[in-house]
Formats: sequence, C-alpha cells, structure tokens
Amino acid sequence: MAGHSRWAKVKHFKGGIDAKRAQIFAKLGKEIAIASRIAGGDPGMNPRLRMVLLKCRAANMPNDNIDRAIKRGTGTGELIQYEDLTYEAFGPHGVAILIELSTDNRNRTAAEIRSLLTKNGGAIATAGSVSRLFQRKGQVIVSRENAVEDALMEIALEAGAEDFKTDPEGYEVLTDPARFEAVHKAIEARGIKAAGAEVTWLPVITAPLQDAKAVTEISGLIEILEGHDDVKEVYSNAEFPE
Repeated sequence: MAGHSRWAKVKHFKGGIDAKRAQIFAKLGKEIAIASRIAGGDPGMNPRLRMVLLKCRAANMPNDNIDRAIKRGTGTGELIQYEDLTYEAFGPHGVAILIELSTDNRNRTAAEIRSLLTKNGGAIATAGSVSRLFQRKGQVIVSRENAVEDALMEIALEAGAEDFKTDPEGYEVLTDPARFEAVHKAIEARGIKAAGAEVTWLPVITAPLQDAKAVTEISGLIEILEGHDDVKEVYSNAEFPE
C-alpha cells in the first residue's frame, strides 16, 4: 500500500509478513535469482541484488533461503528469462497506480493484470499519464525510538540526502536514487536501524480518500495486485485518512 504515507507502507508490509510469509519469500527468492543471474551473486558488485537483500532483511527472510536463491541464479541450470515491466493504471476514485513486475510472458501477465483491474474498478492507463504523477526517490525511514532527530538529520545531510522530514512516528530521509546507498550506509554505520529503506516511487500529487468505502476499495485492489505472482511492487498516490 505504497501511497502518500511512508508509515502506512511499513505497517502494511510488516503485517503482511505474518499472513503471507511463504508468498513473500517466494517472490523475494525469484527476485534474488534474477538479480544474481544478471550480475552475479556478490551484493558488493550487484546493486540490484543489494536492493533485494534489503527487502529480505525487512521480511526476516532466513539466510538459507537467500543462499539457495543466489545459487539458483548463479548456477549452471537453465533459468527462465524474465522481463521487467511497469504498468500504469487508474483505480477507483481517480487513484493513480504504478505496478512493477518481472514476467516470463508479457502477454499473459498483461491480460491477467488488466483483468484484475477491470474486476475491481480500475483500468490500464495511457503511457505517461500515471508516471508523471510520481518521482523516483531513495527513502530511508527511521522510528523515533531508534534515533535522535538532530543527530540523524546531520548524518543524512552530510551523506548527501536531499530532504529530511519528521512526524509523530519517526523520520523520513529522501535522496536522489544515485545517493541512496551512500546515505543508507552512513545511517546504519552509526548504529541506527532503519524501519524501511528502498528506492521507490513517491507521489507528487495525492488523491485523498474521503470515506471508508473508498479506503476499502483501494486497499483491496492494491492487495489483489500485490498477490499476483509476477508483481514486485505496487505504488499509489492514494491519501489514506489517519
């Protein structure tokens, strides 16, 4: 549920771990294998693999699962060729949605995603009509109990962060995607554990949801899309009520 609220996504992901652990691990294993096949199994030399391993850590994925997935990707056995795609869509109530996927069959996946959207009040959008509503940013989220505000701000800005935001639950550090790793490493090097860290799509313009029905429809559609085997991430500009 990657909408305007950074904390909503963290809570949604953590809650989903308990309910859908096997599915999440399977998806992460697929991502690890693809990344390892493309650029090797050494995360120090493979940025894409490093990003996946951050997700694995957040999901508490066992090291044995990670090791097996890396070996599967770097082994001599045949690995299905996957293609990375991003679909643009509009959901109910004018909510903009970006869907990132890895698929071995573009036509099959396109038909399935289109069907899921249509059955739940959404539709595929014209190329560019949704992506223009988002910006690509590195994002590090830290809970209040894990850091002192002034110290964290100084570390982040010195490492090259673009922006630093606070709210009652914690802190959000935003970076240019190219500076994400440097900023994240600088924060963790000081013993500060992040609640979330990724290069993500953040909405430039949000779509406020006015009532419980709208919240249910949008959160339900996002959950259905996230449940598709080929979907890696779903981003929306939905503004969920507190």
